[in-house]
Amino acid sequence: RLALIPANTIAYEDFKTAYPGGKVLSQDTGHSRSYGRNPYEAYDRPDSYPFLFQGAPDRRLLPKERVVGVAAGGAPRAFPWASLARRGVIHDVVGGEQLVVFHRPGALSALDASSMAGSRAIGATGAFSPVVDGKALTFEPVAEGFRDRETGSLWNILGQALTGQLAGRRLRPIAHVDAFWFAWAAFHPSTSIHGAP
Repeated sequence: RLALIPANTIAYEDFKTAYPGGKVLSQDTGHSRSYGRNPYEAYDRPDSYPFLFQGAPDRRLLPKERVVGVAAGGAPRAFPWASLARRGVIHDVVGGEQLVVFHRPGALSALDASSMAGSRAIGATGAFSPVVDGKALTFEPVAEGFRDRETGSLWNILGQALTGQLAGRRLRPIAHVDAFWFAWAAFHPSTSIHGAP
């Protein structure tokens, strides 16, 4: 079985800010497909049926509603992006493990308009352990990112403390996926949904 490596899908601007010397893959691939074009225009409409999916979608959410899926301690849970976008931060315990899920507005959908530049903003997410030096921090969204109430340190979407008492520290990433609901539920049929009864 392959190990799931925590990774965030974030806006290029957030990547550039966090890693000023970071490298990106070349768009010169030798193929004619343009990196700035979406071959699956409007694919991510939440109420549309999933292309090439043969199963029956779980009806608890719309098939292509975006979720952050976490399967800590063998207990899968989906965090709907709509709820994350409203709240900015969700604290929870999944499979006995404390976690915090961040949502930062601004990142564009890669599956909306034919051109990335014309796509709607859906935001970006990250899932982390809120525990630093044995103490769980409590986070809240702020304009610049996320602030912990205990020290007042400012954190980014990658779980890096930028300013304050904890500047330079990193939250431990939690393995998660940014997925459409139909796909997460197909692989994790026993999944719970954060906020659902």
